[in-house]
Amino acid sequence: MKFRESDGKKLGTFKVGNGPTGATFDGVNIWVANYGGNTVTKIRPADGTVLGTFPVGANPAGMAFDGATVWVANDGGRTVSKL
Repeated sequence: MKFRESDGKKLGTFKVGNGPTGATFDGVNIWVANYGGNTVTKIRPADGTVLGTFPVGANPAGMAFDGATVWVANDGGRTVSKL
């Protein structure tokens, strides 16, 4: 969901993959970890458009952006994916 910061008004609900569990912002786009689908979805914050869905390891649960790369922690496989 997207909310306006100033008053908390809901601005939209956007479809991603199966079992969204975490999200991170890379300065331009939002990345959502889809735990049940073993994927990460990239969305444009302005309008919620899905820009792509990418396979990662088993059960992605958390993500971080280091200024250049999105890192995904895969709970099921005890691995980290680099996007």
